[in-house]
Amino acid sequence: MNHFSYDQLFNFSRNIFLAMGCPEDDATTAATTLLSADMRGVDSHGVARLSGYVRLWEKKRINAQPNVRVVHESPSTAVVDGDAGLGLVVAPFAMQVAIEKAQNAGTGWVAVKNSNHYGIAGYHAMQALKHDMIGMSMTNASPLVSPTFSKERMLGTNPIAVAIPANEEPPFVGDFATTPAANGKLEVLQRKGENAPYGWIQDKDGQNTDNAHGVREGGAWLPLGGDRLHGGHKGFILGSMVDIFSAVLSGANYGPWAPPFVSFLEPSKDPVGEGLGHFFGAMRVDAFRPADEFKDHMDNWIKRFRESERADENQPVVIPGDPERAYEKERGSNGIPLLQPVEDDLKALGEKFGVSF
Repeated sequence: MNHFSYDQLFNFSRNIFLAMGCPEDDATTAATTLLSADMRGVDSHGVARLSGYVRLWEKKRINAQPNVRVVHESPSTAVVDGDAGLGLVVAPFAMQVAIEKAQNAGTGWVAVKNSNHYGIAGYHAMQALKHDMIGMSMTNASPLVSPTFSKERMLGTNPIAVAIPANEEPPFVGDFATTPAANGKLEVLQRKGENAPYGWIQDKDGQNTDNAHGVREGGAWLPLGGDRLHGGHKGFILGSMVDIFSAVLSGANYGPWAPPFVSFLEPSKDPVGEGLGHFFGAMRVDAFRPADEFKDHMDNWIKRFRESERADENQPVVIPGDPERAYEKERGSNGIPLLQPVEDDLKALGEKFGVSF
């Protein structure tokens, strides 16, 4: 497995977005958003997805030069129309709107329609941290998940991210899919030729399977928790909440009508909205209590949880955000590892656009 520097992959990705026709600022934003996933160890959502964005652009499902704009607003809320742009560009715009609303009103809430896959949820939520704000981010996604007691694909993996500032301690950053794993993790297993853990997916007949190709072959993801006995109904509720906040509220496509990112599904011929949907929130900490006071107590919260009694002396208690920060530190020094199929895919993409990899 070869390693590549951040700059190498950033410049390559940016040049691909430019070759697609993106303006320079948008290409920079898209590459920055995309590479944040690789740096944080979320390899399923980084450069491994680059060819997927190109594929959607070639099918005219992505507008490389969108007019991203606010189409409805109140002092603390807004709806953003992404004009079919890259979610990697639309989402940072919308999160900035939420932050500006919060600066004026204390909190800001933005629903987005007519967008596409936006990378990792955590990146967008974290934009609030530098403003002493709590950030929230969620999105609906390709319909690959069956509701509890169903075998039909109705929901996306629909992630939720929350970023909370602290003082001396690093921020709390929770970023998770409402399924046992993100769909890109299946793609990683497929590239490695490995099986999926039981409890992740079911086959086309609704039976538990470890076949990493099970979803592509007509099966579906299970909600977070798996079956009803293990709390899968709670994962179904979480995924449904994301779908409603992101799409029903914004006017995007929801449920089985959500336009898919995966290549083995086609968009619905009878859409109920516009594009994919996202939802963002920003809350000024000092709208609730003095920011320094809150952050001192967040330090105390984090330290106490780190010091909680271990079940295994060799396994420290992990605070949300710790693993990703460890990846950022390690990959900042040693580069980003790419599986051979991903490297081959990027080389082929470079040859297509005349961009050196």
